[in-house]
Amino acid sequence: MRRRPFLDQRRPSFKRRWQQRPWWVRLALSLLLALACVLLLAVLLGSPDPGASPSTSAASSGSETTSSPLLRQRTYLEGITDALNMTDEMLSARSFSRQLMDQIYLAKTYVVVAKEANNLQFVAELSAQVLQAQSILAHAAAHGGTVMEQEAEKAIRDMSVLLFQAQQLRYDSGITIMKLKGQIQSLEEKSKAEAEKSTKYGQIAAEELPKGLYCLGVRLTMEWFKSPELQRKFSDRSPAVQSNLRDNSLYHFCVFSDNILAVSVVVNSTAINSRHPDKVVFHLVTDDLNYAPMKAWFAMNDYRGVTVEIQKVEDFTWLNASYVPVLKQLQNAATQKFYFSGSGNRGTPIKFRNPKYLSMLNHLRFYIPEIYPELQKVVFLDDDIVVQKDLSELFTINLNGNVMGAVETCMETFHRFHKYLNHSHPLIRAHFDPDACGWAFGMNVLDLVEWRNKNVTGIYHYWQERNADHTLWKLGSLPPGLLAFYGLVEALDPQWHVLGLGYTTVDAATIKEGAVLHYNGNMKPWLKIGMEKYKSFWDNYVDYSHPLIQQCFMR
Repeated sequence: MRRRPFLDQRRPSFKRRWQQRPWWVRLALSLLLALACVLLLAVLLGSPDPGASPSTSAASSGSETTSSPLLRQRTYLEGITDALNMTDEMLSARSFSRQLMDQIYLAKTYVVVAKEANNLQFVAELSAQVLQAQSILAHAAAHGGTVMEQEAEKAIRDMSVLLFQAQQLRYDSGITIMKLKGQIQSLEEKSKAEAEKSTKYGQIAAEELPKGLYCLGVRLTMEWFKSPELQRKFSDRSPAVQSNLRDNSLYHFCVFSDNILAVSVVVNSTAINSRHPDKVVFHLVTDDLNYAPMKAWFAMNDYRGVTVEIQKVEDFTWLNASYVPVLKQLQNAATQKFYFSGSGNRGTPIKFRNPKYLSMLNHLRFYIPEIYPELQKVVFLDDDIVVQKDLSELFTINLNGNVMGAVETCMETFHRFHKYLNHSHPLIRAHFDPDACGWAFGMNVLDLVEWRNKNVTGIYHYWQERNADHTLWKLGSLPPGLLAFYGLVEALDPQWHVLGLGYTTVDAATIKEGAVLHYNGNMKPWLKIGMEKYKSFWDNYVDYSHPLIQQCFMR
């Protein structure tokens, strides 16, 4: 059987099919294709820039409408040069000014690196060349011209030689960065060590008794025991004076301190700025060592008729270890070793190892209702304050059922509860808001009636007993105060109590408007480390004309 011939079933090519069409069809299709290309090109070249405004698009018709991406890029660069106020001289590829400036910037970097390498000769040569290049630029700028080749050629060549030499000396950026990082780390370690020393020595200076205060105490003690007249001033008080100590219509202030001079400033500044000093009563409590000299000082000096009562903490026999948790803790051998021998947990900052925090005078503020059972309202003052205004209005402030009126200190996160308390402890975490606002001791209005009703002293005991191992807070009277008075504090106007004069900078206008200035911190005004710019506020109320003051402080 004969095979059928193979039929070619492949699709004709485009060229063959195009040639098979009539000539007039080929002509019409060619014209249509050419017209479509022309229209597409016109649309592409005539479309406005998407980022341009309508007015800009309209104005760009004609030759400028054919801006290419390259031209748009040049327009962007032109915007940068306009914004940076670049001149044609700086943009020119052949600008001697630009070459000099580039070399100066690089040379200054190498100067720093060479100094670190102690290559002082190279530093001198490079610095001299920098000055030479700068003088050329300055001369050109002064005459409003450009840097000419004959001026710049030698300077550029000499600088290039030095820069090449710097490269040969291995002054590359990587090595320089590593060196600088090592130096920064070393400086940080030194700075940390110096800061620790400063804190330690500052704390020691704050704890030491100045020579002048010691002298004053000794001389006053001698005056007291050799002068029966001074002793009679306190023993033979009139019934009117005795009555003032319990009269709730008067203005009662209490201060607990062993610093005679500081207490005298508190009393004197309050009396001088009081509209009715005869209605002011000060209740002072000190220790046995300073009891006689304190009485001698206030027997010698009269502060505009202010009534002054002086007691010693040793007479409060009810303040014993069975009642006061702090005294009970002080009997513990580990506590005594920690705070008095200097051993123990070395991770604890030195300021928390100050034995003054265990002083009963420091914690006496939590027993005010028991010390003065007949009083209804008092103002508690620290001994490191100065009064600048009349404080009688404090006794008319409505505390809205709260126990204490105090100035809050939570303008920033630093003075919130989590700063003073250990909120990782479950007991603290369960009862207190870590972001609760802190407040300051030093000038506090106390409603003793509400205090007794709410048993604040009992709350204070509760928390002190649970902090026997110092896991709730470190030390001090403020942390237990925050806990004991939690939810019982009425915020006062900040002008009543200006803080920080003993450790930081305080705005002058704030000081001027403040009623009470508080030198809280280590830099007390009676110490040599006190801040000089704030000492004058305190010195204004020290009677430097007094014979004993002159004998002890003016020599």
